[in-house]
Amino acid sequence: MTGKIKNYYAGGNTARGFYSLYDSNLKGLEKLFILKGGPGTGKSTLMKKTGEDWVKKGFDIEYLHCSSDNESIDGVIIPAFKIGIVDGTAPHVIEPAAPGAVEEYVNLGVAWDSALLASQKEEIVRLTKQIGSSFKSAYGKFAEALSIHDEWEEIYIESTDFGKLNVLAAKWKESFFGDIFINKTADVRHRFLGAATPKGARDFIPNLTEDLPKRYFLKGRPGSGKSTLLKKLASAAEQRGFDVEVYHCGFDPESLDMVIVREIGIAIFDSTAPHEYFPSREGDEIIDLYKAAVNPGTDEIYAGAISDISARYKGKMNEANAFLARAKSLHDKLEEIYVKAMNFKKIEEIQNSIGAEIESLAGELSKS
Repeated sequence: MTGKIKNYYAGGNTARGFYSLYDSNLKGLEKLFILKGGPGTGKSTLMKKTGEDWVKKGFDIEYLHCSSDNESIDGVIIPAFKIGIVDGTAPHVIEPAAPGAVEEYVNLGVAWDSALLASQKEEIVRLTKQIGSSFKSAYGKFAEALSIHDEWEEIYIESTDFGKLNVLAAKWKESFFGDIFINKTADVRHRFLGAATPKGARDFIPNLTEDLPKRYFLKGRPGSGKSTLLKKLASAAEQRGFDVEVYHCGFDPESLDMVIVREIGIAIFDSTAPHEYFPSREGDEIIDLYKAAVNPGTDEIYAGAISDISARYKGKMNEANAFLARAKSLHDKLEEIYVKAMNFKKIEEIQNSIGAEIESLAGELSKS
């Protein structure tokens, strides 16, 4: 029987720049291989191959996807053995807690032709600067979009009865957890629900919730309390000792988009654009915050202002995504240079060496 793959983002291109949640997902690992090397050196391929090998052996794995390249991953974790491999190059620089004992650097640069790369130095520097500039422009446009989104939220904040939201939060806390307290410290993992990518907004909600019997689809408007409700439920779960997966908004990481508590089989998530889903199976339920707590007729009263804000917001988001796509295109050109300079037989040897070490560590853990 093959294992299962859990997909999520641990880093994102956001309105607050590149935002990392890697530490939260790498904590507790007993062995972490940190890959170093330029673009096109085979980091993602190595990690995918490792993940595929262990899934075939029946073990569950986690893929940490890359928000800047839809086809790449930034990490793979084998939870059963507390072993992981991550891309340790910028912008997701990993600070080791116990170098050598837990974290091990793997330099893929030993497999490249330094002389060939030196002959392309000017082009490498030029492309690198342009990529950096493209990301900076994207983050600037996302920040402008967030400012416009704040205008959108203000309309609904002023029209929302937060007393009703508090009652609703108390109701769902009681429904989910009752008086249950577990005598352990909660394991809380912070991740991103989705990400702004070169191909637009992407998420892994179907994959992350496929095994959960109860899914709650939060409907509402910007500023109608979705994130606030999720924060209260996540806090309540943690206080009661439940392990919690907290999924942040890929646009504004200070906002939450989903909470999963697997010990009681529930997921509750913001199910509005760009991650809009609808009930599709038994156990799915909609929670409509607009109907529950927003003054009736708000949409109609502010229709003109909302239409203007929505158009400006979408415009800035499209500009930001265009810069991400430009960064990806430039990165592809940079990769081509490194690929031509790589000795992939050496990369294969490194991969086999890592694989053998993981096998050995897994064997030792299985005996203990």
